[in-house]
Amino acid sequence: MSLTGLKAFHLVAQAGSFTKAARAGHVSQPTISAQVRALEDAHGARLFDRHGRAVSLTPLGHRLVEITTRLFGAEEEANALLSGARTLVTGHLRIAADSASHAMPLLAELKRRHGGLTFSLSMGNSSEVVSQVLDYAADIGVTAKQTSDPRIHRIHLRDDRLVVFVPLAHPWSRRRTVRMRDLAGQDLVTRERGSITREVFETRLAEAGIRPGALVEVQSREAVQEAVAAGFGIGVIFDSEFAQDAACRKLAVPDADLAVAEYVICLEERRRIPLVRGFLDLLSNARGAFTAARASPNRAARASGRQASGG
Repeated sequence: MSLTGLKAFHLVAQAGSFTKAARAGHVSQPTISAQVRALEDAHGARLFDRHGRAVSLTPLGHRLVEITTRLFGAEEEANALLSGARTLVTGHLRIAADSASHAMPLLAELKRRHGGLTFSLSMGNSSEVVSQVLDYAADIGVTAKQTSDPRIHRIHLRDDRLVVFVPLAHPWSRRRTVRMRDLAGQDLVTRERGSITREVFETRLAEAGIRPGALVEVQSREAVQEAVAAGFGIGVIFDSEFAQDAACRKLAVPDADLAVAEYVICLEERRRIPLVRGFLDLLSNARGAFTAARASPNRAARASGRQASGG
């Protein structure tokens, strides 16, 4: 089996196109295309579906990239060990996150310390983030979903809290808090299934025996806020993600346990690869400062919420 062909395949799978893969591999586009074609022809297999200049993995390609990620990840780790690499100079780190506000402070600090690094950040719900890490589509995940999968290495990042929010025209817009019982019969705007926001809130409603009204399901946080502002119902969001604007007001729910922990995750087998290790080391060193800085306004908001009458 050609190791050159496997490397070419791996570069294309990571880059999503032959042109970008050729640039990353410092070869010409015809060369890398020929290497992948030779690998496919040698085994009578189709590894990519071609869509003009873009490509996507076939089911067999998805299975093969799991193997090549382990193969070339081990090669990278061995090179770092033998060369005594202790600092990060260049590289590309793929992050999947269920909340940009939770991931950005760490990425900004890593970029400040290691200016030669590049990043890609993909957003999805908590279940999708875990799946991307398990599928080798992301090096690091930032997610509120807890998992006991032994393949996953997990570090606690910070704690956040869910709040509800309403449009200015809503009767509750002058309030600072609501109670769970107030939500009975109220229409709710929720994320898709797989979202930890929806999972936690629905669980707390069920525990309290509260039956809401209609559920309006949308696919992103931005869409949730737009739907709430348009009057479709009451929204639920992480306190740290709520964008203060003139369209909506947030309200705390003090009589419900709406605390949610956020975690940084990676594959156990990849935690010693330099880029991943560098991110985890940064997290260990800076987590306290980031958590304190982000938590302070939330604590203040909850304190003011407890002082309010709740209406």
